[in-house]
Amino acid sequence: MQEFEYDERETDDGPSRSQRRREALGVLRLAEALAALGESALARVPLDEELREEVRRTRAVTSHIARKRQNQYLAKQMRKLDEEAIAAIRAALGEDRAAHARETAAMHRIEGWRERLLDDGDEALAAFVAQHPDTDRQRLRQLVRNALAERKAGKPPHAVRELYRELRETVLRTTPDPDAG
Repeated sequence: MQEFEYDERETDDGPSRSQRRREALGVLRLAEALAALGESALARVPLDEELREEVRRTRAVTSHIARKRQNQYLAKQMRKLDEEAIAAIRAALGEDRAAHARETAAMHRIEGWRERLLDDGDEALAAFVAQHPDTDRQRLRQLVRNALAERKAGKPPHAVRELYRELRETVLRTTPDPDAG
């Protein structure tokens, strides 16, 4: 009877099947996220032109099953990339999500100011001017009056939108950009 010696080096076959599957599913989710991006966001992701074109082809497919198959093919092409390239794509998508979250938060703050100005009047106007000293107080007061009159008359929200635009311009002009620098 022969005796076999156990050697650890011979059994280390790399990642387990489960680990390879988790990694493949991660790349599939990344491929789906790329296919969901708009053209301007896709342009900011570091991809070679062949892969970028594959993302566009995936986006063009509308049938559910065909889209699923196309996403899987895109993921297969992406698995050929090295770890650094995939990490760069993930980082670009993460930055895009963070920027989107900041924009959404800013929009909600501006909408909050608009509602506060419409509900609280001069008290809210004084608070807004205190935070944004270069505000044209008279213009803002006139826009608030117009928006209130418009609401009272049941008209479409033209003045309310104009008030929002003015607030957004003021906030963007006076708030430093966190991405700059």
